[in-house]
Amino acid sequence: MPHPVPTPALRTSWLALALAMGLISLVNLVHSAPAAEAGSTPPSPLYETREPHHRDGIGKFFMDREIAHVMGHQAADWLERPERESEEETTRMIGLLGLKPGDVVVDMGCGTGYLTRKLAPKVGPRGRVLAVDIQPEMLDLLTNRLTAVGITNVTPVLGGEKDPHLPAGSADLILMVDVYHEFSHPYEMTAAMCRGLKTGGLLVFVEFRKEDPKVPIKEHHKMSEAQVKREMAPHPLEWVRTESGLPWQHVIFFRRK
Repeated sequence: MPHPVPTPALRTSWLALALAMGLISLVNLVHSAPAAEAGSTPPSPLYETREPHHRDGIGKFFMDREIAHVMGHQAADWLERPERESEEETTRMIGLLGLKPGDVVVDMGCGTGYLTRKLAPKVGPRGRVLAVDIQPEMLDLLTNRLTAVGITNVTPVLGGEKDPHLPAGSADLILMVDVYHEFSHPYEMTAAMCRGLKTGGLLVFVEFRKEDPKVPIKEHHKMSEAQVKREMAPHPLEWVRTESGLPWQHVIFFRRK
């Protein structure tokens, strides 16, 4: 599927949109957040480097899981493929989240905004979607598409490898769809996301089921429910439920204590 090609003019328009929607104030707020979550005990060693490693991984391991390569913006068309709805039932998945008008929801690793555009109507004009990505090129594609369909309740946020730059205690729900397994610093990112959640807010993982060999996705881009729970154990989170009714993915809910 063709997509807009980023140009200097589009980058300028993205910056103007971000400023207009209050991105700068969001980034400033996060600097007042504590450096670490009280009571969060990291595993030891935190990360390991192993050689040789699989070609689909980066050679860095967290809790015995090799971290996968990030899907670059060059493959952005895959996020917008026409068959995605039938393969992943994304509309049904969004319905499982229980979003309400006025909620603040984070689309972590938003990419082109395929899911952002589904989340925005759920929270309505009184709500907001914070669309976070570490690739400026993805945010260019996101803002182009939002402008094309007239969606205005989205704030694009350029995140970092260790911190998504969320305001402390701001989010009702953080959604990660096939994203977490690519975090180069999953412990630090989870700690930062916990700081960004309201008490009682939800951290939601949508990951391709590693337990199911029939799911046609590379193994490094799948995660088991047990592994997700293991990696969340050091954080101030409690498992709520797991939905396994989607064709290829499970949806794993944690609540911020």
